[in-house]
Amino acid sequence: MNTFNVIVEKFDIWTIVGFSAQVAFTARFIVQWIASERKGKSFVPIVFWYLSIIGGLGLLIYAIARADPVFIVGQSCGCIIYLRNIMLIFKEKGIQPE
Repeated sequence: MNTFNVIVEKFDIWTIVGFSAQVAFTARFIVQWIASERKGKSFVPIVFWYLSIIGGLGLLIYAIARADPVFIVGQSCGCIIYLRNIMLIFKEKGIQPE
C-alpha cells in the first residue's frame, strides 16, 4: 500500500471524524502548555479534560467505525479516566451534576 492509497483513496467521512477528534485531542496539550506558561508552573486547566473527553470520544467513535479493537479498548479506558478527573474536579469545587 502506497501513501496515495492511504491518504487519498481511503479518505471518507470517518477520516474527517478521526482527524477532527485528533485535533481536539492534540489541542489539549497546547492549552495545558499555554496555561502552565502563564502560571509559571505545571498546571492542568479543566478545559484540558474537556478536550480530552471530546477528542477521546471522537477517536472512540472513529475506532468503532473502523472496527479496530486495540484502538477501541485504548480510547474506552482513556475516556473513563478523563471523565473521572472531571468528576473529581467538580467534587473538589463542590459542584454537583444535575
